[in-house]
Amino acid sequence: MSTTFRPPNLALSTIGLSLATFMQVLDTTIANVSLPTIAGNLGVSSNQSTWVITSFAVSNAIALPLTGFLTRRFGEVKLFVWATLLFSLASFLCGMAQSMGMLILFRAIQGAVAGPMYPITQSLLISIYPPAKRGMALALLAMVTVVAPIAGPILGGLITDNYSWPWIFFINVPIGIFASMVVANQMKGRPEVTERPKVDYVGLITLVIGVGALQIVLDKGNDEDWFSSQFIVITAIIAAVGLLVFLIWELTDKDPIVNLRLFRHRNFAMGTLALVLAYAAFFAIGLLVPQWLQRNVGYTSTWAGFAAAPLGILPVILTPFVGRYAHKFDLRVLASGAFIIMGATCFMRSEFYLDIDFYHVAMVQLIQGLGVALFFMPVLSILLSDLKPNEIAAGSGLATFLRTLGGSFAASLTTYLWERRAVVHHAQLTEHITAFDPGTQTAIAQIGHGDNQLAAASINQMITQQGFQISFNEVFHVLGWIFVGLIFVVWLAKPPFAAKAGPAASGH
Repeated sequence: MSTTFRPPNLALSTIGLSLATFMQVLDTTIANVSLPTIAGNLGVSSNQSTWVITSFAVSNAIALPLTGFLTRRFGEVKLFVWATLLFSLASFLCGMAQSMGMLILFRAIQGAVAGPMYPITQSLLISIYPPAKRGMALALLAMVTVVAPIAGPILGGLITDNYSWPWIFFINVPIGIFASMVVANQMKGRPEVTERPKVDYVGLITLVIGVGALQIVLDKGNDEDWFSSQFIVITAIIAAVGLLVFLIWELTDKDPIVNLRLFRHRNFAMGTLALVLAYAAFFAIGLLVPQWLQRNVGYTSTWAGFAAAPLGILPVILTPFVGRYAHKFDLRVLASGAFIIMGATCFMRSEFYLDIDFYHVAMVQLIQGLGVALFFMPVLSILLSDLKPNEIAAGSGLATFLRTLGGSFAASLTTYLWERRAVVHHAQLTEHITAFDPGTQTAIAQIGHGDNQLAAASINQMITQQGFQISFNEVFHVLGWIFVGLIFVVWLAKPPFAAKAGPAASGH
């Protein structure tokens, strides 16, 4: 990989790379709010429609760790251009799908070709920017990573309500074609060294089986009531065996398809651990807040989106400054500051209550945005800092894969804990209510106006809401402490946070 190549137009190259990444990250969330409409139009149950999300997530998770192998085989530019064009084609086919089976198949293809796009964008941005501006490049990519998932549900809702659901996929086609043409044109003179590595078939097959099965367990666990379902038990056993064989094989094979030896680098290991756990907690917040607003506080999906949206304001404003000046600070200090702010906003949410107003919800989201602005770029810089130039694409792919898996774990675990703890608190609250209690009798008389059954149902509904609220507060209390704990993890990394052979990720 050349460390001196500069494209004819750096700004245009950056726009092309960023647009493709924005489109790909957007597609991880844009379909979420459209599922009921898609299910209705294609004549399937809402439970079946969730495979639109699962199929994308499973194939994406499998493809991500293969980035290093594919880069060595085809070269970064060619891989990026073809992945982006195939993503556009798969998006078009998703929009044209006439049945749920077709849509799930095309979403799986879309997820697979999307796998290498983010890591390759990261690697290409680092390689084309001069050392002093690489922090800016990573900060820009971090902003895209934050804004796209927030924009996804809002954009998906607006398109589905005002046009039709296929357009959430069709909008990718012109963006993808434009991005791939720009990058192909700007990077055509970039020298690349490719090789024909031996295909590690055992690693590939065990990766597909292990990761695919694990992703299905995480995506379907809550729907199937976890290990009370035979399907989940069998899939979990397949995942465990597949991943165990994969780990043993990859660590002992001479030419592994996924280079797990990258974890010998201290900064990569600590940075990746911090990224995965922080992103999992961040993902849990992004999932839980809109659900709570709709289920407990009575917001529509659009208003829940608007209440969550201020999270993206400060990252957009502050990204250029973080990118430009971050290298003047110890990146561990910036990451610690990010974790303190994000932890503090979790503790604020642990004090939320049912009658809270829009302003307070939105303001906490806004404050969290400051933490997000300081989080991604320093942590990415730390984890890439001690990799060799030819290891960056593989390292980025592996870290992104683990980050994605962390998000899936967080989604399943937080939803499960929220609902499970709500049931516990419902039971505890009802213990204090008896038909002989004068306060209960007064409430029944006031609510039911003589109809005891209606009054009992109303009181039960109020208790359920309170149970979910207490559970919500508990989950956020735990998330707050996770962020606090990550401060210690990030300080296990050691400066300097600049790659040894040129393409530094930190902006030094």
